[in-house]
Amino acid sequence: MSDMYVNLYHIPQAIQQEQQWVIRRVLPMEKDRVINWVQKHFPQWKNECDVACSISPANCLIAVKDKDILGFACYETTFKNFFGPAGVLESARGKGIGYQLLIHSLHEMRHIGYAYAIIGDAGPVDFYKKAIGAEVIGRPSVLEEWKPL
Repeated sequence: MSDMYVNLYHIPQAIQQEQQWVIRRVLPMEKDRVINWVQKHFPQWKNECDVACSISPANCLIAVKDKDILGFACYETTFKNFFGPAGVLESARGKGIGYQLLIHSLHEMRHIGYAYAIIGDAGPVDFYKKAIGAEVIGRPSVLEEWKPL
């Protein structure tokens, strides 16, 4: 897969719509619960989520409905200025939760001073192109070059 980049000054505003969930930052006392949830549903991203939840304020946002986690998104975790990982429960997909987690995360990245963000090892390339105008970086993902253990 390839990395992508996005201009943070051209991302859309978060859409205010009637929804049954809320997007918010993980609180310190929720760290274990969130990491356990990620371990259960997205085990390959547990370590990055742990890093994102280990700082204060956390660099991890969650979508919550009635105290149930529906999805998560991390930023500034694997590397500086990187968005991801992110994931939404399969049963909750197609409702805009992933899109809202993405938009909220990118606004947080812009707020801390970045003009551009990198989407590391982007899976749904077409989604990122359409949703936020992201562009593929013309070389393999830095994660492929880094070759983690």
